[in-house]
Order: sequence, then C-alpha cells, then structure tokens
Amino acid sequence: MSTPNNDNANKEDARRDELREKIEAAEARNEERSLADYAREAQETATGFVKDHPLTTIFGVAAVGLIIGALTPPGRRMVSRAGHRASGLAAMAAELGIAYGTGMLDAAGDAARTGQDHLEDLGDDIGRKARGFRRGAGLTAANTGDDIRTLTRRASRKTGRTIRDLKARAR
Repeated sequence: MSTPNNDNANKEDARRDELREKIEAAEARNEERSLADYAREAQETATGFVKDHPLTTIFGVAAVGLIIGALTPPGRRMVSRAGHRASGLAAMAAELGIAYGTGMLDAAGDAARTGQDHLEDLGDDIGRKARGFRRGAGLTAANTGDDIRTLTRRASRKTGRTIRDLKARAR
C-alpha cells in the first residue's frame, strides 16, 4: 500500500524527469542552431519591432545619435577610427530611421486619402441609389393612387347601376 508521501515523492520525481528531458531537448536544439540562425532571428525580431513601433525607433535612434554627439567634444576630431565609424553608423542609423518613419507617415497619409476617396465614392453611390429608390417609390405611389381612383370609379358606377336596376324592378 502506498502512502501519500510516496505518491507525492513519485510525482515530484516524474516532474523533475520531465523537466530534465525538456531542458536536454532545448539544449540539443540550441546546439543544432548555427550562428546564421541566431542572426536571422535577431534580424526578424528587430524588423518586427521597427514595423510595430516606428516612432519609438526613430526617437531611440535620434537619442543614441544625440548621446554620441554629446560625448564627442565639440570642435575636436575623434582620435580612433572605431569612434569615427560608430558616429558615422549612428548618423546613418538616424537617417535610416527618419527615412523609414517618413515613409511610414507618407504611406499612412496615402492610405487616409485612399480611404477618403473610397468613402466619397461610396457616399455618391448610396445617394444615387437612394434617389432611385425615392423615384421608384414615388412612381409606385402614383400608380397605386391611379389604381385606387380607377377602382373607386368602377365601384361607384357598379353601385349606381345596381341601384338603378333595383329601382326599375321595384316599379
């Protein structure tokens, strides 16, 4: 007969074994990945972030450029080539971020204009259809009125004839 303590210990051992297996499987997958896989994943993550947060990216790149500019003494050339390259890269990154942001804003403006055009066209179509329905309803109402007048006249004539015939029989 098993005791509750043995059951708990067995469950914990099973969980530990399962966790160990998961860790070993993850380590095996990581060993199989190449540097190119990591680079591709980093590039996809960065691209996704820039697409999801264009303004944050622009401001972040501009802030990095400002920080590098602030750390560089005014009027002096950077002594090391690495520093010069870093500032050039920061400037290029800032320009790319601004260009990307500008492109995104232009695309948003184009999309807004296209949306306005479509709404305007839709409004015109709805107005045209409404006018057609109004004309159709007016025509239907006029025809119905004519039909009612015709039926009223017929009923009146029939009633008059019937009364005349009844009077003639009654005499």
